[in-house]
Amino acid sequence: MLDVRTQVFMETLLNRSVRLDILAMDGTGAKLNVEVQRSDKGAGRKRARYNSSMMDANLLKKGEDFDKLPETWVIFITENDVMGKGLLLYPIERCFLGTGERFEDGSHILYVNSDYCGDTPIGKLMHDFSCTDAADMYYGTLADRVRFFKESKEGIEIVCRAYERYEESDTERGCAPYVSGWQICFRGNR
Repeated sequence: MLDVRTQVFMETLLNRSVRLDILAMDGTGAKLNVEVQRSDKGAGRKRARYNSSMMDANLLKKGEDFDKLPETWVIFITENDVMGKGLLLYPIERCFLGTGERFEDGSHILYVNSDYCGDTPIGKLMHDFSCTDAADMYYGTLADRVRFFKESKEGIEIVCRAYERYEESDTERGCAPYVSGWQICFRGNR
């Protein structure tokens, strides 16, 4: 990834704004919005559509040609199987209904079912996402980062400072503080 930002607020003057959990850009220039959802209600299909539209609306400058729109991905990592089909991955693409051929407009939606913890690389990663103890994780790099942020004084301070920055930015905009599972401040460990 070339650029990764968390809790990106996309505001419109007249309509509903959104806060994206993660907004990233990869080496090809594709933009990715990753949402981590514990609540089934927060992972609705129309929310994925809206996030996709908000990303598109913020990617071109005035007068810029539509062909300059990069590939976009909205990825929902859900705690439960919100699609209810027992799959790990649910890739969603627009297509021509008459032929089934892809529309190829560069817009993609992907649901990742973290309830599926099969013996595949992504299945193991979903297992690691649900672990509360780094010792139970498959992936050493992720386990090391979890240990750092949960167990070291320096890591805990970084998490707390990040939480306080988000809390301050919300207060400045007149919003109630928003805390996701990725931004828990371990105040009791300081």
